[in-house]
Amino acid sequence: MAPLITLVVVSVIARAVGWLGVDYVGSWPEAIAVGLAAMFVLTGIAHFVNPLRRDLIAIVPPRLPAPALLVTVTGVLELLGAAGLLFPPTRAAAAVCLFVLMLAMFPANVYAARMPNPPKSMTSRLGVRTAEEVVYLGAALLVGAVSLGGV
Repeated sequence: MAPLITLVVVSVIARAVGWLGVDYVGSWPEAIAVGLAAMFVLTGIAHFVNPLRRDLIAIVPPRLPAPALLVTVTGVLELLGAAGLLFPPTRAAAAVCLFVLMLAMFPANVYAARMPNPPKSMTSRLGVRTAEEVVYLGAALLVGAVSLGGV
């Protein structure tokens, strides 16, 4: 739930700053890009800090190799994507790449939801997690489409 709260709160604050005249966040898509960046900084850092790192490693489906390495790589990609969202020339590419990354990582959430004893930080039900994921994907899609001039 913390990532969703971060996305919403930072997006609203960024948009409020835009209403005060800061052109960088002069529209909702630009403010949402900042909110997404904050969310991915939060989730990216979680890939490196216990107990969340340990919990993320635990939910990597067993058919995938090197769970610790995968968690490290996805954490780095999330942090790079967050930086890319903040730089307007790379915003669209970052949004698209993060969209794909979220889709690729979602099976870990399905696996976690089906675990008999999932890590405490991963206990949200699959329906709730899926609804949150739809919001994140929609935000990335909006930011990417607007940045490409498609909306």
